[in-house]
Amino acid sequence: MDAFRRRPHQRLSRAVVKTVGYRLFMVVITVTVAFFVVGNVGEALSIGLVANVLKTGTYFAYERAWDRIEWGI
Repeated sequence: MDAFRRRPHQRLSRAVVKTVGYRLFMVVITVTVAFFVVGNVGEALSIGLVANVLKTGTYFAYERAWDRIEWGI
């Protein structure tokens, strides 16, 4: 597991900015799709926000883990 011990390629601040930017983009997409399905702005916002808050943490952890793997670099 030496691949997980090396330093990341990108700074933490860059990973955070990438994560937040990507998730904001995904919130817009999710809310739009949810609105077309449920037809209610409030419900669409609830679906979009809850789903994406949970996904933000998992994406960030996934991104940081892959940044420490040397395979394919």
